[in-house]
Amino acid sequence: MPTDPRRIPFPAMKSFSLFSARVRQWLSQRRLLLFSSVLALAVVAISCATASRLIVAPPQIPGATYVGSTECEQCHDKVTKEFITADHARLKAPGKNALDAGCESCHGPGSKHVESGGASHTIVNPRKNPETCFACHLDKRGQFSLPHAHPVLAGKVSCADCHNPHQGPGFAGGASLLTRNETCFRCHTAQRGPFAFEHEALRDGCTTCHDPHGTVNAKMLTSRNANLCLKCHVQDANNSVLIGGMPHSSLLRVGTCWTAGCHEAVHGSQVNTTLRY
Repeated sequence: MPTDPRRIPFPAMKSFSLFSARVRQWLSQRRLLLFSSVLALAVVAISCATASRLIVAPPQIPGATYVGSTECEQCHDKVTKEFITADHARLKAPGKNALDAGCESCHGPGSKHVESGGASHTIVNPRKNPETCFACHLDKRGQFSLPHAHPVLAGKVSCADCHNPHQGPGFAGGASLLTRNETCFRCHTAQRGPFAFEHEALRDGCTTCHDPHGTVNAKMLTSRNANLCLKCHVQDANNSVLIGGMPHSSLLRVGTCWTAGCHEAVHGSQVNTTLRY
């Protein structure tokens, strides 16, 4: 028979009421937590849907205001005509409110530059300071800080020595492998050749083996030992490493391919098909 609530002792009724209050409080907290989670997910979803590109504040020049790329065209007409082909043209902020700010996205507001008739100290020059480039290319700042890198942070090399931000895909000379190599050969002339016996890797580009922005390996190599060569030169037969049809299992233990007295002329040789001097 069910117990008549009116006959339940007072202490038991008090305990039951306290338990019910705690249950209601727990449910209320759970509802609040669920609502907060849903709200947070909604904010993230809206942010992902509306922010489709990286938003970076352009460099600032004290006292200067934005004048728009049309003003830049008055003197830099050749650059502005070619800029439409550049990857960096995507940085242009269209619209009346932004004054079609394209050049000033990297060079800062140009009013003082215009007023001074083009004085060099009134505009930001990324060639002299890579911080403008690093504002977007954050990973490159880290790479240039690695033990083996081009001395960009020391000011001895500029991003613009290898990249053309005003025209095309950003590589000085164009996007083809041949012209990318030519960018490297302007400084690294000894590696240009021609060689009687070339290393075919050069046809794939210098960046097949080197990362020009910096690595932890000597000579900015993408791998520090024979693993670099084995990415292309490897055959496995009966648990033995074959390279060029010749067993190399024991030779690989002697040292790296280009330092063990085997293939020193890694860019090409004039005397030997196995890339020796």
